[in-house]
Amino acid sequence: MHADLDALLTALYVLVDDSLPKRRGGGRPPKASDAEIICLAVAQILLDHPCDRRFLAIAGSRLGHLFPRIPKQPGSHKRVRRLTPLIVRALEAVALDAPSTGDQLRLLDSTPIPCAASRTTVRRSALAGIAGYGYCASHSRYFWGFRLYVLCTPDGMPFGFELAPADASERDVAAEVLQRVQQPGSTIITDKGFAGADFEHLVLDLGCRLIRPDRRDEPHRHGTSAASANGSKPSSGPPKTNSAWNATAPAP
Repeated sequence: MHADLDALLTALYVLVDDSLPKRRGGGRPPKASDAEIICLAVAQILLDHPCDRRFLAIAGSRLGHLFPRIPKQPGSHKRVRRLTPLIVRALEAVALDAPSTGDQLRLLDSTPIPCAASRTTVRRSALAGIAGYGYCASHSRYFWGFRLYVLCTPDGMPFGFELAPADASERDVAAEVLQRVQQPGSTIITDKGFAGADFEHLVLDLGCRLIRPDRRDEPHRHGTSAASANGSKPSSGPPKTNSAWNATAPAP
């Protein structure tokens, strides 16, 4: 396990260091380079330490042979926040270099991330003015927070992601993700929440194909049965007029 993590971080460092722009400007350069900070952020997730303080407490003994100049917590937190766009770009570069890149099938969906449950917390939260109220159809309730949008392959490799307020338009956020990372010729599978003529035209303009379930107010297009499209469920057995079926069918 240790050798695998070391090899992964070494390969990631080489990839990130080659892709980052060269540092310009005066002043003393930081002891830890931007590539090292990005690799440490990835290692924090792989080691399952969401707390920065706890991760930095063990980083010296666990990763000191790879990163001898690990910054303290305040400096590390500031640099990770500043390097967030570069971290996203590095993860997208790794995804495009993965073997599953050749798979032309993509899955696009969003998941709610609630951040508060009471009105008092919403007003006092540091996320006030950033997060928003949204509706979760899976749980039939409203929530306050964000939505995480992920574009991935069937094996789970993420190709693009974005965190947006819960009240943001799902189709607009998904369009930003697709315009940034989507490749022509792919087939994108979504749910009914991404229905819309403008969104479908955008996917076609990108050279892709969109597949999603039909809504009840739409004509039959994507394989939904005629009975389901009309709002009724298809029968799973012979008609009730068949006396033999009625005599042998078990009680529900």
